[in-house]
Amino acid sequence: MAKTTNLRDTQNALREEYTRDPGSATVVLTVHSAESDLDDPLHCAVAPAREVVWRSGAHAAVGGVGDAPCSGDVLLGALAACQEITLRMVAANMGIRITSLTVTVEGDWDPRGTLAMRDFPIGLTRIRCKTEVTVEDDGKGDRSERLLRSAEKYCVVLNTLREGVPVDATFELRTS
Repeated sequence: MAKTTNLRDTQNALREEYTRDPGSATVVLTVHSAESDLDDPLHCAVAPAREVVWRSGAHAAVGGVGDAPCSGDVLLGALAACQEITLRMVAANMGIRITSLTVTVEGDWDPRGTLAMRDFPIGLTRIRCKTEVTVEDDGKGDRSERLLRSAEKYCVVLNTLREGVPVDATFELRTS
């Protein structure tokens, strides 16, 4: 049995609140290091401001064990999750029933940059995101195409990666 969620009412209430109080629309997402074994150079843990801990490890291509998602996997996973949840929410708002959905994200990476080998790029050099969705035909014309355009338009992670965003990074060193 399909679960029916009325996002329209919830989102309308949020729109009204953000119109009434624009400052309430600013959300700061925070992820921080979680407790992990500092003597293990190949693994770490991070946690958002909720009751979840994500384990991550160094990729085998740079000497890791390959037993946990690397940070690149987590980045690509964020894109896949955002694309899928955005598509699901847009479909729910439009009254479109999804019968299958697959999001596949691939990233090209040359580990030689991370290994400090000459002038190879550090980081992903290309990302491909493929979304395949099947919807129940409701005979209402171009709604399915509007669904895909809207899902692409409103995906936060996709648009952040495409447009870029300033990143401030500070490093502090203390001795004990």
